[in-house]
Amino acid sequence: MNAMTAQGDWNILKGKLKQTWARITHNTLKKVEGRTDELIGRIQKRTGASRQVIEKAMRECDAEHFV
Repeated sequence: MNAMTAQGDWNILKGKLKQTWARITHNTLKKVEGRTDELIGRIQKRTGASRQVIEKAMRECDAEHFV
């Protein structure tokens, strides 16, 4: 995977996460780019969602993109 593909994948995931959790801001996502655990923690803090729910949503976003 080249840098351009990775950046595109990240942009798609950011969009899907914003759709799922409206409280997630662009700045929040920018701060955690490439750091999954921190991203999950920030989503938990902003939304109150459990880690399991967040991980499931992230997998579903990823699966939609790569199918």
